[in-house]
Amino acid sequence: MCLIFLAWKKHPAYRLVVAANRDEFYARPTAPADYWQDAPGVLAGRDLQGGGTWLGVSRAGRFAALTNYRRGGGNAANAPTRGRLVSEFLLSSAAPGAYLQSLAGRARAYNGFNLLVADDHSLHWFSTHGGEPRMLEAGAYAVSNDLLDTPWPKVSRGREGFEGLLQAPEIDVQGMFDVLTDSQIAEDAALPDTGIGLTRERMLSPIFISAGDYGTRSSTVLLVGVDGQVTFYERTYAPGTKEHSTLTYEYAIEADRAAV
Repeated sequence: MCLIFLAWKKHPAYRLVVAANRDEFYARPTAPADYWQDAPGVLAGRDLQGGGTWLGVSRAGRFAALTNYRRGGGNAANAPTRGRLVSEFLLSSAAPGAYLQSLAGRARAYNGFNLLVADDHSLHWFSTHGGEPRMLEAGAYAVSNDLLDTPWPKVSRGREGFEGLLQAPEIDVQGMFDVLTDSQIAEDAALPDTGIGLTRERMLSPIFISAGDYGTRSSTVLLVGVDGQVTFYERTYAPGTKEHSTLTYEYAIEADRAAV
C-alpha cells in the first residue's frame, strides 16, 4: 500500500473513513479482499508471495494498513515481509498503542514502513523512521512512502479532495474513487528526492500510478460508522489501466468476536 488518506472521528456519521491505493509490481501474486479461510474474522486482500496484507479490518472492529518507506537506501532482501504486521495486529487482541510499543523494539528487522492501527477506541501510527509510536487525535491524515503527512504533491492534492468529501453529510464513495484515480504527474520542481532518480520520481508522482511493470493494483474505500456498521469497497485494476472490478462487503462490528 503506497497511499492512504484517513479521517478519524472527523465525520459525524463515521468513526473511520479510509481511501487508499495499493501500488505494487503487476507480477506479484495477490488475492482480492475476502474473509480469510484460516481467519474468518479478518477481511483483507492477501499478498500470496509474502503471506501478509497491506490493509484490512476485522469483525471485532480492528483496522490496520501499511505503506513502505522509500527514503534512505535499498531494502534488505532477507528482511521479513512487512505485510505480516497488518495481519498480526488484526489477529491479536492487543490495544493499538500496546501493539506498536511491542513492535518498536523489533522494527529494525524490517525494511522501512509506516503502520496505522486502530480499534474502536483509538488510532495509532508508527514508522521505522519516525521515532516513538504516536496516538493520533481526531482529524484527517495522509501518508505515502515518507512520514505521516509529509506534503508530497500527490499527498497534498489527494488530501484536499479527500477532506472536501468529508464535508458532506454522506460520504460520496464514487468521489473517493475519483480522488484515488487521479493520474496527474507532479511538476519536477515539486518532486521529492528519495534516491531513485528524477525519471522514477516522476513516474511515481501521480496518485494513480502506471509505470511499466509497476502501478496501482487496487483502491480501497472503507467506512466505519459510529453505529458499528462497516462498509468495505475494493476496486481491482487490470494492469496498467483503470479497467476494474469492484467488491463490496458490509457487516456489523461484533465487539466480543476474536479474529480467528
